[in-house]
Amino acid sequence: MNTQVEQPRRGPSLTLLHSIPMFAGVPDSQLEQIAKVAFHRRVPRLTTIVRAGDSTDSLYVLISGGAKVLNSDEEGREVILTLLGPGEFFGEMGLIDGSPRSADVVATETCELLVITKNDFKRCLAENFDLCLNIMKSLVQRLREADRNIESLALLDVYGRVAKLLIDFSEDERGQRVIRRRLTKQDIAKMIGASREMVSRVMKDLENRGYFRVEEGRIVIIEKRLAASPAPVPASRPQST
Repeated sequence: MNTQVEQPRRGPSLTLLHSIPMFAGVPDSQLEQIAKVAFHRRVPRLTTIVRAGDSTDSLYVLISGGAKVLNSDEEGREVILTLLGPGEFFGEMGLIDGSPRSADVVATETCELLVITKNDFKRCLAENFDLCLNIMKSLVQRLREADRNIESLALLDVYGRVAKLLIDFSEDERGQRVIRRRLTKQDIAKMIGASREMVSRVMKDLENRGYFRVEEGRIVIIEKRLAASPAPVPASRPQST
């Protein structure tokens, strides 16, 4: 994986900071302090931004692009824990408890990052309650998502897991549920614990049955049953493994 990055650039604007959910409610006086210590970094696609086991030294906010959070074993098998998009952040857990990085984070496309070092991040937390609250809300949300993922792995078959993932990644767009970010079948397989071949068969079957369509690189969910239930039951389905 690529490990090269461009030299950091300092100086995020207040407009940019206001657009990031983590800084919602933070007054301008505090944002100005954050702007003084944060810096930009641009990384190419396939760059390993952080690596599991490394010491935690910075918080990263994704300004543009995308990244995946993953773990792998000695044989190179991977499980994708989540996909990250603009406005999302990572690296906060190790900064809070002092533990090493718990997973790899790899850029799936060219990324623009906002980086805040460990000491600056802790000082920002100590000085601003709204920022602390936003971080806590994010951690709670991620814990709830982890609970739902564990539940789906235990209780749903591959059809249900694929349907749940599509729903989770969809957003409302003029009354339709649309997935804007790029989801490869390989990534889906690594997120739900199934083979790529099985995911391909399930996706093809769901598309043929009218649960969704692909247009202009987006997935548009067009069947209300898919949005209403995480486990649609087609009349005939390939054997789940």
